[in-house]
Amino acid sequence: MSTQGFHQVQKQTQNLVLAPQLRQSLKILQVPALDLRNAIVEELQNNPALEELPIEGISIEESNSTSEDSGNDSSKEELEFSDDFKVLNQMEEDWAELYSQDGGSYSLEAANRRQHLFDSLTSETSLQEYLIRQAELSDVSEETMKALEYLVGSLDDHGFLTISIPDIALMSELPLSTIQKAHKLLKTLDPPGIGSVDLQECLLTQLKIKGKEKGVTTDIINNNFELLLRHRIPEIARKINVSIEIIENAIEEIASLDPSPGRRFSDDNNRVVVPDVKVEKDGDSWTVVMNNDYIPRLRLSSIYKDLIAKGKLSVTEKVYIQDKVRSGKFLISSIEQRQQTIERITWEILKFQNDFFEKGVSRLRPLTMSQIADVVGVHETTVSRAIANKYIDTPHGVLPLKYFFTSGYQADGGKAISNTSIKERIAHLIHSENSSKPYSDQEVVKILAERDVKIARRTVAKYREELGIPATNLRRKYS
Repeated sequence: MSTQGFHQVQKQTQNLVLAPQLRQSLKILQVPALDLRNAIVEELQNNPALEELPIEGISIEESNSTSEDSGNDSSKEELEFSDDFKVLNQMEEDWAELYSQDGGSYSLEAANRRQHLFDSLTSETSLQEYLIRQAELSDVSEETMKALEYLVGSLDDHGFLTISIPDIALMSELPLSTIQKAHKLLKTLDPPGIGSVDLQECLLTQLKIKGKEKGVTTDIINNNFELLLRHRIPEIARKINVSIEIIENAIEEIASLDPSPGRRFSDDNNRVVVPDVKVEKDGDSWTVVMNNDYIPRLRLSSIYKDLIAKGKLSVTEKVYIQDKVRSGKFLISSIEQRQQTIERITWEILKFQNDFFEKGVSRLRPLTMSQIADVVGVHETTVSRAIANKYIDTPHGVLPLKYFFTSGYQADGGKAISNTSIKERIAHLIHSENSSKPYSDQEVVKILAERDVKIARRTVAKYREELGIPATNLRRKYS
């Protein structure tokens, strides 16, 4: 019988350990142009052996060649990175999952720039602050104000309550009547409809504030809301016993209401998109142009190389400087390799998707990362990192590089068609349909089949939803 207790066991295991420089190389390959600049500036601040050249100075390639001469005491072995990159390529697949979760870089420059923005601009008032300031102008008791603060804290980004009134009373340990009084006050504040429990109540509150508590519009929202959501106009008209024209006028009034009163206070998370590469036509041929505008031009400082050459440094100082020189050289090599990898991948995309660049989205072909990886001579995970968060400037707009990697279908003629092209055809069909007799999903299937594209009805429904196109009954317009 075994006994419980502490025991020492000796065990030998083998683990993959990624060196910091190789980790940095993966990060440089994966981040987009703006984040790359932040990462480089961060390294510039931490590495005294690196210098930034002016825009009109040496290019990345020239700065790389300049850095070859790294001092008389620095051997070639110390500054040779072919083995490091070889190890990196071998370990790519094992580290793919880890680094696919790696986010954008965060640097001191980014923090300073953000702080400068905060200091330069007047910060916008939050929804909670805006509501509390209005309530403070009202003649309410301290207890009611406390209840209102609980309610305001329970609002979501749309301005709706996420917790029921009784639950808020239990959580706040305030009387239910006080919470109800505070809720009544909240619904009188601006923006109209704030504090509602759902969309239906939000719309009714806005009509009430407008003095339209009675009428066809209120009747539709109050008693026929499900039919309204399904756009069943004739059925609503029959139930209320009014003409379709009156119903359509009421729906126009409903459309003028705000379904999300808290939306204008939400944070703006829009991000500037900077293309990493551009494809443009030069005469009769296409060309690929890398965007180096956001990449600082680097070189190794001659001061530190001279210090090594003079041989007057202590062992500790020499090791420190050699480490910084090696780190700087590796950074320059990693940037160059990043740009070359993205450029080579873009060239292969251009060759494979030439019809897209010439004629547009309808000519986009199915393409996988493994196809490009085989031609470029890198691992599929390298292609995945190289195109992650990257954008390409094309004659048809600025698009993610991932846009060109899509599955597809085989047409009757043997020609492969990407699902992006099929989506574009579906969108074109629906936008050109007769609004009084819109196409059903099955009718779209038949039309596509006549054009040698055979897909299932459920696939059409799926693509239509991804395109944000409503169902047939919601697109129908009654004259």
